[in-house]
Amino acid sequence: MVETVIALLMFVNHEIKEHRIQPSMSACLKGKRIAERQLKDKGSIQYKCIKSKAETEIYIGEKSIKKLILE
Repeated sequence: MVETVIALLMFVNHEIKEHRIQPSMSACLKGKRIAERQLKDKGSIQYKCIKSKAETEIYIGEKSIKKLILE
């Protein structure tokens, strides 16, 4: 199913390595702040919150992003 989601993205060397659906932009920004505080290697890892369309699926009872649709 394609829908608009708020996602927290983790970039490693400018490549998306992980993405998580967040309930709201404020929850996403809070998660980003927490992750950045715990970061040891600040040079190669970055976090970003985006609102984007994504193809989602329900896997083991939890909604997850199958593919981001960046426009």
